[in-house]
Amino acid sequence: MLILFNKPYGVLCQFRPVAGKRTLKDFIAHPGVHAAGRLDVDSEGLLVLTDDGQQQHRITDPRHKLPKTYFAQVEGVPDDAALRQLRNGVHLNDGFTRPAEAGLMDAPAWLWPRDPPVRFRRHIPTAWLRLTLHEGKNRQVRRMTAAVGHPTLRLVRFRIGHWTLRDLPSGALREYT
Repeated sequence: MLILFNKPYGVLCQFRPVAGKRTLKDFIAHPGVHAAGRLDVDSEGLLVLTDDGQQQHRITDPRHKLPKTYFAQVEGVPDDAALRQLRNGVHLNDGFTRPAEAGLMDAPAWLWPRDPPVRFRRHIPTAWLRLTLHEGKNRQVRRMTAAVGHPTLRLVRFRIGHWTLRDLPSGALREYT
């Protein structure tokens, strides 16, 4: 079984209950499935879950180079130099990232409102980036955008391999057998 889940903001990527926090258990009632990768509590979007350990490994292992595409709302508007850094790889405290596909994009028209909303600051513009990575370091997109001077305000994973969020509302899931 394979489940595509659109993880809402504020949901922990675990099934074990935590007092005062929402977890995957609040949304997914299928015993024996495990997340193939994680999203931090502040991130939203596509999470793939499976009951097949080999499939889980293929999805998460960087050797399989399964691309993951993220839409990131960032503080400020990245210039060509910042985008070039993201494309070439960014030096983080745990080493350099692999090159990424990176570019500016319009805010996704289909995107649901975030609850709570991203804090609005009248004098600081924001921009949306589309980033495609071929690795999965901890909080990588957030650390990459911060390293080039544009901290992430909102992060939505849109694609893992060929699976996407298309037509999957926040908090909803789609099952495949």
